[in-house]
Amino acid sequence: MSRCSLRPTAVCVVAALSFGVFAQRAQTEPTAPELPSGRHEKKLAIATKYMVAAAHPLAVEAGLKMLQRGGSAIDAAIAVQMVLNLVEPQASGIGGGAFIMHFDVKQKSTVAYNGRETAPMAATPNLFIGYDGKPMRFQDAVVGGRSVGVPGLLRVVEMAHARHGRLPWASLFEPAIALAENGFALSPRLQIHLVNEKILPKDAEARTYFYLPDGTPKPVGAILKNPAFAAVLRRIAKEGPDAFYAGTLAKEMVAAVRGHATNPGSLTEDDLLNYRARSGAPLCASYRSYRVCTVPPPGGGLTVLQILKTLERFDLKAVRPGSTEAVHLFAEAGRLAYADRERYLGDDRFTPIPTAGLTDAAYNRRRSELIRPGISMGRADAGVPENAKVEMADGDTMEFPSTSHISIVDGDGNAVSMTTTIESVFGSKIFVRGFLLNNELTDFSMTPFNNGLTVANAVYPGKQPRSAMSPTLVFDDADRLHLVIGSPGGPLIINYVAKTLVATLDWGMDIQSAISLPNFGSRNGPTEIEKGTSIENLIGSLKSIGHEVRVNDLTSGLHGIMRTSTGWQGGADPRREGIASGK
Repeated sequence: MSRCSLRPTAVCVVAALSFGVFAQRAQTEPTAPELPSGRHEKKLAIATKYMVAAAHPLAVEAGLKMLQRGGSAIDAAIAVQMVLNLVEPQASGIGGGAFIMHFDVKQKSTVAYNGRETAPMAATPNLFIGYDGKPMRFQDAVVGGRSVGVPGLLRVVEMAHARHGRLPWASLFEPAIALAENGFALSPRLQIHLVNEKILPKDAEARTYFYLPDGTPKPVGAILKNPAFAAVLRRIAKEGPDAFYAGTLAKEMVAAVRGHATNPGSLTEDDLLNYRARSGAPLCASYRSYRVCTVPPPGGGLTVLQILKTLERFDLKAVRPGSTEAVHLFAEAGRLAYADRERYLGDDRFTPIPTAGLTDAAYNRRRSELIRPGISMGRADAGVPENAKVEMADGDTMEFPSTSHISIVDGDGNAVSMTTTIESVFGSKIFVRGFLLNNELTDFSMTPFNNGLTVANAVYPGKQPRSAMSPTLVFDDADRLHLVIGSPGGPLIINYVAKTLVATLDWGMDIQSAISLPNFGSRNGPTEIEKGTSIENLIGSLKSIGHEVRVNDLTSGLHGIMRTSTGWQGGADPRREGIASGK
C-alpha cells in the first residue's frame, strides 16, 4: 500500500433539519437545475470523542452506532453510506462510486482510495456522438444504459474495510437493512426531487416504490419500505461484494443496462467481475502553515490545491469575508485553476497529467500574477506547467450535482472524508432491486477531439471519467489532523471545498460558520454568487470591475469536522438535510 507520511515534501503524489417529520459545459454553463436550498441554519456540533457529519439524520445515527460499538471511522462510513443509499437514493449508493481519504492516527499515514466507476470495455470514444455526427443532448445521453459505468462503491469500501475496519463486515449493514424492512419517513428534499422527476415514474418498480397509484409522489413523511433492497443488502452482508459483482444480481444489472428500450448500454458481466478499486498516496500541498491532502486525478482535489496555491500570495486575513475583494480574488483564482482542469485532467492511467507541474508553487505563483486587484480577467487560458502535453485540447464535459459527502472522526482520531455519487439526480433512472444505477459516463467529454486534438477526458474502454469530488483532510503545523471536509455539487464541489478551506484557515471561522458562508466563485465563466444571500449586494461592485455575474442556487452539501482544544466541532450544510453529531 502506498502511503504519504505526515511529513511529505511540498507536493506528495503517487501515480496513482433537523426537519419536522423525522429525528453545459462545466466551465461556462451552470450545473443541472439544483433544488433551492430551503435553508435551515444549523448549530455547531461539539464532541470530545468522535463525530459524524452526513446528509441525513438517520445516516448519521447509523454511523454513531458503529462508533459507540468501538468501530473505526471506515466502519461508520460504510454504515452511513448504506443508509444514505436508502434515504437519499437520488444522490449515491451501491450502483455508483466514491473517493475516500483515510487517516490512520497510529500509523500516521493517509491513504487515498479510488472507487470511481469505469467505462465498460466495449465503450468507444464516440459513445456520445449521435447518428448525425454531433454530440447527443445531455438528457438523451443520461437516461438509460448508455451512461452506466461499472459501479465501484462496494469494491472500494471492501478494500478500505479490510485494512482499517474493526467491526464485522455484516454488522455494518444492520441499520440500513432494518430501515429498508421497517420503513423510514420520506424527507422533504427527496420528495421535491420526486415531484420534479419526469423519467423515473416510467419504471414500474420505481413507480410502485416512490409514487402513489395516481402517479403523484408519495407525500413528505410517508413511510417507505424497500424489501428488495433489504434482500440485496443481506446478501452483500453475508457474501461480501462478490454477491453484487457476480451471479444473479450482476446478470440483472447487465440485462437492465443492455436491454434498455431506448438507450441501451454495453455493460457486461465481465466488466463487473473485473472491476478493481485502487489505493495510493494522496495529493498533498502546503497552504500557509497547513498541509492539505486530497484525492489525486481523476478526482477534483488537484484543482482545489491550485486555487489555494494561487491565493497564497494574497493576505486573505486582511480581506473581509463576503466582500467584493474576497469574491474577486477567489473567482479569479478559480478561473485559472478550472482552465487548467479542462485542458489537462482526466484518468491518470490514460492521460499524461502534469500533476507535479500543476501543483508546483512557482507555477501557481506565476499564474497568480495574472490576477489584478481592480479588474477581472474575464476568462483564463490554460497555463503550460512543466511536463505538460501541450497538444491536449479542452473538452466539453457536463457534470451534474447529485452526490453526497460523509466526514467522520472516530474515538481514536482516525478519520474518513468520503464523497460518493451516482452522478445526476436518480442516476441513469435505471432501478434494479431497490437501488439506482449511475450515469457516470456522462462525466466524460461528449466529444473526444477538439480541432483535431485529443481531449484529456475523452471516453476510452476501462477509463474513469474526470470528477470534481474532492474529499479533503488538513493537517496543522504539528502534523495533527485539523480538518475533514468535502461536498457534493458537481463541478462546483471544487469551489465549495476551497471556500470552506479559506474560511477556516484564513478567516478563522468555526466549521459551521465556514460551511454556512455564502457560496461564490468561478469555473472560468461567469462569477457565480449564491441566490438569496448577502453577497447578492455585490453584483454592482463586481460588474464595475469587469465581472459577468450569475446568481444561482449554489446548493452545496458540505459536511466537515475540525479539531478544537478539547475534541471536535462538526458542521452540516444549512442548504440540505444533513446534521453533524458526536459524543
